[in-house]
Amino acid sequence: MLEIILVSTLNGVLYGMLLFLMASGLTVIFSMMGVLNLAHASFYMLGAFFGFEISRRLGFWPALIIAPVLVGLIGMAVERYGLRRVHKHGHVAELLFTFGLTFVITEMVEMFWGKLPVDYRVPPSLDFAAFTVFSVNYPAFRLFVLLISVAIFIALLLTIKRTRIGLIVQAALTHPGMVGMLGHNVDRIFMLVFGVGVGLAAIAGVIAGPILITQSNMAALLGPILFVVVVVGGLGSLGGALVASLLIGLVQTFAVAFNVSLADLFGTSQLSAVLEVWLADIWRVTIAQIAPIMPYILLVLVLIFRPRGLMGTRDT
Repeated sequence: MLEIILVSTLNGVLYGMLLFLMASGLTVIFSMMGVLNLAHASFYMLGAFFGFEISRRLGFWPALIIAPVLVGLIGMAVERYGLRRVHKHGHVAELLFTFGLTFVITEMVEMFWGKLPVDYRVPPSLDFAAFTVFSVNYPAFRLFVLLISVAIFIALLLTIKRTRIGLIVQAALTHPGMVGMLGHNVDRIFMLVFGVGVGLAAIAGVIAGPILITQSNMAALLGPILFVVVVVGGLGSLGGALVASLLIGLVQTFAVAFNVSLADLFGTSQLSAVLEVWLADIWRVTIAQIAPIMPYILLVLVLIFRPRGLMGTRDT
């Protein structure tokens, strides 16, 4: 039992930090630009495929640097020549633009790499056991993913809260005219912020690709979860995104690890004969079977009882 708890905790924290690494860019873009980027998961997918292609030719470590830069440049071009033009028409136009962009990116990925999963493997330099927990070897690559996610969270928090760059970017959102009068190019700031945000998603794609399946529908699989993380944590709250990511990661991981049903816990004798007939199927549904919908149940509860999220400052 202790072995299951420790391993599940490690895996839950790992999955939660991967969610945070993907959601952090979305949070940065929304908190600094007020744009809810529906195509964010698609940039994460681009990072995974770019990482796969570059790692085949140059190795994993160059891919970890080059792929996010390339995706960031694509994001900057999207903001400069697309999102900036529709921004004046309001948030609905922005949502429709980024929504359409998801289909464009997905189709382009399928044109180049097809619909089948690609063979994106863990780099040989990290393909060993970092330590052993109750006879279970924990992979070094998973530990690397965890450490890099924590490092990025600390770097983002310090940049936004403690540096002049973070101050200028936050001021550009609320007082763009004043920032422009001080000599800063507000449009260029927003373009760089968008590029950095999607670049963070690309980093998540590069390091998550060898762990998760790298395929053309990976954005559709993880995209909805990212918005659950952002809303549950609080729109624009980096700390809230971290807490929500870890919460969702641990809940889903433990649900799969402890695959029990109400019948296993209480037995069928607890039900009367009539109820057993009506509730037999529900009584035997396992926690693992409802694990995929747990984040959305949490989302509904948060929207009902705390619309601003766990650590948010504005209502959703």
